[in-house]
Amino acid sequence: MDRNDKRYETYVRVLESELVPAMGCTEPIAVAFCAAKAKDALGMMPEKVDIKVSGNIIKNVKSVVVPNTDRSVGMEVAAAAGIAFGKSEKELECIAEATAEDKERMRKLLKEAEFHVAPTYGKELLEIIITLEAQGHTSMARVVKRHAGIVRVEKDGEILFDAAEEASGGEALPDKSLLNIKDIYDFAKTCDLEDVRPFISRQIACNSAISAEGLTGSWGASIGKCILEFKGDSLRNRCIAAAAAGSDARMSGCELPVVIVSGSGNQGITASMPVITWAKETGASEEEMYRALVMSDLTAIHEKTGIGPMSAFCGAMCAASGAGAGIAFLRGASEDEIEKTIITSLGQISGMVCDGAKASCAAKIAAAVDCSILSYEMLAEGRRLKGGDGILDDDVEKCIDNIGRLGRVGMAETDHVIQAIMTE
Repeated sequence: MDRNDKRYETYVRVLESELVPAMGCTEPIAVAFCAAKAKDALGMMPEKVDIKVSGNIIKNVKSVVVPNTDRSVGMEVAAAAGIAFGKSEKELECIAEATAEDKERMRKLLKEAEFHVAPTYGKELLEIIITLEAQGHTSMARVVKRHAGIVRVEKDGEILFDAAEEASGGEALPDKSLLNIKDIYDFAKTCDLEDVRPFISRQIACNSAISAEGLTGSWGASIGKCILEFKGDSLRNRCIAAAAAGSDARMSGCELPVVIVSGSGNQGITASMPVITWAKETGASEEEMYRALVMSDLTAIHEKTGIGPMSAFCGAMCAASGAGAGIAFLRGASEDEIEKTIITSLGQISGMVCDGAKASCAAKIAAAVDCSILSYEMLAEGRRLKGGDGILDDDVEKCIDNIGRLGRVGMAETDHVIQAIMTE
């Protein structure tokens, strides 16, 4: 693909905007970030903390450990961490550092301040509004559409910052409608690696570190360790375990950053670790690994775009499908073979529900990566799932559109039911 092509510039910008570091699950971190913004505006510790969030934020904050809080969970904990020691300029790494004094200040705030949590009842799937009050003064910060997409900050009714919501947080984001598998393959084959190296190298370093921690430490249900213990130490199982282990650690509050994909650390780990593991264990060159990760990341982002940032559709399937495409790319698969691998992977467990961030995410990731690797193994033997099988289509773009429709439209009511069950 020519570097002067609009698609080339867009694909680089997609990777730059999507592959960013976050410490901890992105939903509680987004709450902490928004709270830190509100605290910056107020300029003092609050006496009252009002937290309004969309249903999907409630779902994804309920059960996941917030980093640097001594393994505590909950909306109030996330907001209190952001207020007590959050550095808003670090966005999704805003609570990456905390001293003993910081943690004590957070505990004091949780004990002494009045917290109130409620749904926004709005149309936005990702929305956080935090209002603080102290000594007769108030402040407010609002995040919408993206986890760090701050659109408004106020103090005592005076607007300090205002961004058009249409710009998703005040920034002109790249046009993801230009993504398609044919051009992603071309870009992965031909892009100048220096244009993507900053994002991909950071992804390799961060996600490999938290995966290794998940395999050596005691985190969550230790799904990654269980896979190797129960199923054996094959290359295939090591790829699956590497992804699951990263989620094991992340969902249990490991204080290591993850480079996210589609706004999700779990999806970032899933799209990268199977490809990284396969590349390193088969002796692939650095260039081959980088290009395969570009293939995986952009495929995962393309598939998730049609579903949207929040859904009852577990995004691990999109990320795992991307990883399958990346592994196929490493094996020298053609564009047509990669398209067939994607179609077969999407025909297996698409529709697996997202019922919030928690320890079982690692098990769902393991199942999704297993299906994705199976898809390429089937193709190598001349077998595949075909268009007309359920929601599948032999045109990969139509197939991806179908998945988007399923997740965005078909599972909307499922999402409401999940949220109701989780909050009853």
